[in-house]
Amino acid sequence: MATGRRILGGIRIGRRLPRWADGSVLAFALALIALGVTASLRDTGLASFLLDPPAEIVAEVPARSLPLCGSGPRKTCVIDGDTFWLDGEKIRIADINTPETGSPSCAAEARLGHHAAERLSQILSSGGFSLAAADRDEDRYGRKLRVVMQGGTSIGNTLIAEGLAHPWQGRRLDWCAG
Repeated sequence: MATGRRILGGIRIGRRLPRWADGSVLAFALALIALGVTASLRDTGLASFLLDPPAEIVAEVPARSLPLCGSGPRKTCVIDGDTFWLDGEKIRIADINTPETGSPSCAAEARLGHHAAERLSQILSSGGFSLAAADRDEDRYGRKLRVVMQGGTSIGNTLIAEGLAHPWQGRRLDWCAG
């Protein structure tokens, strides 16, 4: 082992690293850290778009107003926090689930669902957005499944970060459980 030269406090420069500190161990440690971070991000849903970007943008939507839907005909409006009408086509945001507004299970879900719908209306009305393909084109109710992007960010991730949505996990989650 090389002795190196001495500097302040007896620390040597030019010493060899121990065998366990070679590049392969360091690479293995970094890979484990990266897997842990990736798994953590997937669990929160906050980086689902960055980790699993949509395959293709299917539509660019210019800036326009998307108010909450009323009782009349629905052409371009927001139904709830994860569903809206756009030019007569019903779209379900594919990467999230929000509280129900039509038939909530409890008062807390109704309040949060209304807030999620208002927030989605605000976001969609604040500027143009894009619709990206999801893993399938439609759900069982005939709604188009799309990841909705604005400024390169998933609107679903924005609603998740604000506590108004959960990442979509193939089923609804209980918004009333304490």
